[in-house]
Amino acid sequence: MDLTYLLDRISEPWLLATGGLVVGVLFGAFAQQSRFCLRAASLEFSRGAPKDRLPVWLLAFSAALIGTQVLMLLGEVQASEARQLASPQSLSGALLGGVMFGTGMVLARGCASRLLVLSATGNLRALLSGLVFAVVAQASLRGVLAPVREGLAGLWTTGEIGGNDLTAHLGLTPAITISFAAVWLLAGLVFAWRVRVRIWQLLAAAGAGLAIPLAWWFTSAMARQAFDPVQVEGVTFTGPSADTLMLVLSPPGNVLDFDIGLVPGVFLGSFLAALLTRELALQGFEGGRSMARYLTGATLMGFGGMLAGGCAVGAGITGASIFAVTAWITLTAIWLSAGVTDRLLTRNGKSRAPDADKAGQPA
Repeated sequence: MDLTYLLDRISEPWLLATGGLVVGVLFGAFAQQSRFCLRAASLEFSRGAPKDRLPVWLLAFSAALIGTQVLMLLGEVQASEARQLASPQSLSGALLGGVMFGTGMVLARGCASRLLVLSATGNLRALLSGLVFAVVAQASLRGVLAPVREGLAGLWTTGEIGGNDLTAHLGLTPAITISFAAVWLLAGLVFAWRVRVRIWQLLAAAGAGLAIPLAWWFTSAMARQAFDPVQVEGVTFTGPSADTLMLVLSPPGNVLDFDIGLVPGVFLGSFLAALLTRELALQGFEGGRSMARYLTGATLMGFGGMLAGGCAVGAGITGASIFAVTAWITLTAIWLSAGVTDRLLTRNGKSRAPDADKAGQPA
């Protein structure tokens, strides 16, 4: 797409931020309506009791993969310029960070994107947990936790295996990657049919997933046509949450970019969707122990997400959509650690059903 008309009338930073805002609004609205949640999906899977969350996640995941791979096939997305493929990534960070993130999202009853979506509906538990997540993420990126993160990340990198592109390692063609994604789509549809998921919920799940290739497409178009260098990227929340926090706390004048528009966009999209469907409701913590559990989970997600190079959406779905090796390691680690953590909590009588937040409210 030719963005010349817009670039002639809007400065590049503002256009990037506006694009992030639009993508964020779409993702936030569709994620809120579909009840998109990796935590609930992983627990349904580990407990062998799939309901609506597992097919919703599978549809969003497969839509992101198919959409991104088709755009890459058409030459609309330059995945080789994305951070995940253009520079060495941490394999040890993907594994360790994924484990920490999976454990954290079970304790906090939602991943980073889910907390952001829920906070916009009036969930104060999710709002506070999301703020702690952003603070810890920033501390892990440039603050007191940065040396620890860098030490763990440097243990094993993709430079030692010849790069982070899984398609190059396995010799996968676009036809194979799209077919692979179609299998996940079919699995999601089968599960959805078995548990009678509503059509609108499935469409919203696909919409949330398609926000990811939309982000890849927009940033790729900007990278081709903008005068200043633009980072090709998809949807992620660890780094953008930290950047948004610093934009609020720092003096005016910080550079606007795609990430700065993304987080407010998700919040706005979720708020509007909840407002239109009358799902806004103020909620707080049930007690001190509940609060401690949420904040511990948020802390683990903040450090784990930054160590892994992204959250469940960023390092997981977004990275997986361009078949980054580290993304698949992170995603696998998140699923496994979430299941193990849930079993330990269930054994101690501290866990609830994975769909306890079906009305948009975590337990």
